Amino acid sequence: MTVSFFRLLSARSYMFVVLLAAATPAAAEPAAAEPAVSEPAATLVPVAVLPFQDRAAEGAVARPGGPAVSAGDGGKVTDLLFAELVAEPAMMLIEREDIRKLLDEQELNLSGLANPATATRVGQLTGAKMLIAGSVFRVDNSQYLVAKIIGTETSRVLGASVKGSARDDLGALADRLAAEIVKVVTERGGELLPKIVTRADRLAGLKKALPAGARPSLFVEIAEQHIAPRVAVVVVPGAAVVIDPAAETEMTLFAKETGFDIVDPKEGKRSAAAVLVLGEAISEPAARHGNLISAKARLEVKAVDQATGKVLAVDRQTTVATDLTEQIAAKTALQEASAAIAERLLPKIAGFKPEAERK
Repeated sequence: MTVSFFRLLSARSYMFVVLLAAATPAAAEPAAAEPAVSEPAATLVPVAVLPFQDRAAEGAVARPGGPAVSAGDGGKVTDLLFAELVAEPAMMLIEREDIRKLLDEQELNLSGLANPATATRVGQLTGAKMLIAGSVFRVDNSQYLVAKIIGTETSRVLGASVKGSARDDLGALADRLAAEIVKVVTERGGELLPKIVTRADRLAGLKKALPAGARPSLFVEIAEQHIAPRVAVVVVPGAAVVIDPAAETEMTLFAKETGFDIVDPKEGKRSAAAVLVLGEAISEPAARHGNLISAKARLEVKAVDQATGKVLAVDRQTTVATDLTEQIAAKTALQEASAAIAERLLPKIAGFKPEAERK
């Protein structure tokens, strides 16, 4: 892995950072699971806004004397919606390049982004906890703008829509849709977020997911870098700059607490471990809202058979965290990314046995 893998992170993400209100979530539907706990006030929640699909011209034929059928209304509504939402004090708009690259590089189909697995993947790759997808279409002389607001970690969906005449100005309709989206996210956004889980709960769940039996010994080494710190770092000539390895520490903690033997990367030797857990982590400032600063972190990890060099598993995660200081926000984001990967990666290697032990 090289730093080039982090191109998606270095470009500003195509997402909103939404400040959720401290309102109590609306009552869940009778068949729904336990209601989600809304994030506390002043918590910045990243929301990725995807290009709206244009269905205005699908199968439509302009009537004599009627309004012209436009094939570009989806793109226009996306731009207009961003223009409206960027002025909202509860939202902070960031550039779109991340989502464009993601859709291109991952070959994701816009129509399939409401699929739970795809939404989860978009969340992992962008750090978004909500997605806003939508479409524009006409029925006779009516025009509809419809938005879906999707929780990337829960797969829950809420909607917002507006209806107008086919002759109505798209700007006015986009303005109304933006207002509806703001209302839904601020009043009911907590329903889309997962129940807040402590580290102890995550470890307990991971222990249950791991198979019984002996665990392989691990050598965990994750390089970490923070891009463009706001605070200058004074370096003494000849002295090494020591970076607190937040991602490496979190991965080691999860592995140690679930029964893996850990070979210390500074005191021990790689050859003493059965599996090498190697990775690269990078973090950078994402957005600022008042006194709060959010940081975005991206982590890529692979598990390798130390004896043969065979790759056993690969994973990656992008997260966003918020704090009063940039450094703490960055470290928190890296910890969250590492914990998320640990929950998925450790079960894949828990039953691994070196080739020598299998003979």
